[in-house]
Amino acid sequence: MTYDEVQTLLQMINIDLSEQYAFNLFKKCDQSANGRLEYDEIELFCRELLRRPELDAVFRQYSSNGRVLSTVDLREFLKDQGEDNTLVHAQSLIFTYELNEWAKKNQLMTANGFTMYMLSKENNVFDPEHGKVYQDMSRPLSHYFISSSHNTYLTKDQLMGESSADPYIRALSHGCRCVELDCWDGDKEPVIYHGHTLTSKVPFREVVETIAEYAFKASPFPLILSLENHCSVEQQAIMARQLRSILGDKLLTKPLKDQPCDSLPSPQELRGKILVKGKKERVEQESSSSSESSCSEDESKAEGKTKAKKEGKKVSKLSPELSDLVVYTRSVPFKGFDQAAKKPPNEMSSFSESEALKHIKNSGKFFVRHNSRQLSRIYPSGQRLQSSNYDPQDMWNAGCQIAALNFQTEGEQMDLNRGRFLPNGRCGYVLKPSFLCQPDSEFNPENTGGGPGHNPTLLTIKVISAQQLPKPDTEKLNSIVDPLVWVETHGAPIDNNKKKTHRIDNNGFNPRWDCTFKFLLHVPELVLVRFMVEDHDYTARNEFLGQFTLPFTSMRTGYRHVRLLRADGSSLSPASLFIHVKVTPNYGSPKHATSPKA
Repeated sequence: MTYDEVQTLLQMINIDLSEQYAFNLFKKCDQSANGRLEYDEIELFCRELLRRPELDAVFRQYSSNGRVLSTVDLREFLKDQGEDNTLVHAQSLIFTYELNEWAKKNQLMTANGFTMYMLSKENNVFDPEHGKVYQDMSRPLSHYFISSSHNTYLTKDQLMGESSADPYIRALSHGCRCVELDCWDGDKEPVIYHGHTLTSKVPFREVVETIAEYAFKASPFPLILSLENHCSVEQQAIMARQLRSILGDKLLTKPLKDQPCDSLPSPQELRGKILVKGKKERVEQESSSSSESSCSEDESKAEGKTKAKKEGKKVSKLSPELSDLVVYTRSVPFKGFDQAAKKPPNEMSSFSESEALKHIKNSGKFFVRHNSRQLSRIYPSGQRLQSSNYDPQDMWNAGCQIAALNFQTEGEQMDLNRGRFLPNGRCGYVLKPSFLCQPDSEFNPENTGGGPGHNPTLLTIKVISAQQLPKPDTEKLNSIVDPLVWVETHGAPIDNNKKKTHRIDNNGFNPRWDCTFKFLLHVPELVLVRFMVEDHDYTARNEFLGQFTLPFTSMRTGYRHVRLLRADGSSLSPASLFIHVKVTPNYGSPKHATSPKA
């Protein structure tokens, strides 16, 4: 095999090596120095490539003779992994991953074949069934968490950052289903930027054209345009015309036929449609202050409006053309849960993070009930001048669907957001647990004991080893990584926990910890599990190396690999963690599950 053929083989069996490491290993095994690997050299290459003592230990644990796995041995391993453990499946794995022809012919798996299998995508910790749309998409919109972006047009901070259409491409490409457009009067046509700041401006038309092109490339389900409207009536009319002409049939302009008035339509019914979220004129006669009432998304904007009223300035009215485009997502000011319950479900309110946290603390159960029927959008505080993010988990615990985050800002909060929307084909809609969807729910995120969703479950995670961890992107180019691993659980307040391994000095290639952590989860359906790897620093703050976050309900038990991601969410391949996961449901009851060979 030539080097190019070896590279093709590695791709076929889902092994991703750095170019330099693969080439050096090839040269080392090319003992005849003819630029090709002969049969014995190929076997040597595979042995060197796959040398993993911790995997060899698992192999010996299940091998009845210590040398090979029979189909019966492999079936026993698959059973403990919680997977299809038929003989036919065991045979198919041998046929796919075993390289030794004699072993393959005799339906046996060698240690090399087992390592090939364990390194493949089939043993990722994330359930591959959740990598496609698998949830019921016919429920009302209010029954889903919806991936949402705040100040989508910004590339950096909200004081001096550049406004651009590019962040819309990035957000939409990652499954975001609610983007924000901060609209202001331009010279002749409306523009988008962060008002009263030094951020640059981008034409409204350009942003809508970008949205038209990328709206449904990553997800077929409805996209919500959250309009923060500061335009004059004349330029609002231009906005409406541009939305209609550019979006065409994609734009939802009237209610669906036969849609019941007591609930919102479903993502399935709204496939391929773009919804405008904004203010809408009521058909019935109302006072002007009510019809013009804004659902402001920044404290400073609200203060500006109050000041204008005090000074007797007339606040700009709403254009009928733009009002007509608001169908199922009508922005209204929040005036209490009792009053909201009397309103139609197409009315929705926005809350600052501090307002939302206050409602969760003081009226958690009623906020959950409100969110079973109506949409809530949560936005970051106006004090977050560097575009930092709040913890979205707090909002999801109360059933808030639209937890809008600054997608351009890396960190734990965006890691959690990516983890929340990793399942269901990354389509941007994830079905909420049933106890968050009932109009009479008794769930209270601040006090979960014994109530709905309470299902004590013991999660046991053994962090065994890591593979090919990168050096941090800093000036310490010549230093060697001293890695440690954090395992975190994020959920209802009672389930928030984090634990860490000891550090391993000077080894980023194959560090080994063998640390076991136990987490008692009270409301497992809300829990996200985050693995985070850091480089220990004696003199300064530890440096981030990689992370991976996923819902507890999407984790697979048994021996698994965790494929790490960079801070921006892109792949850090081939860096990974090797772990063992055990789940004990109904923990504390007389009968609970065990893993025989864990």
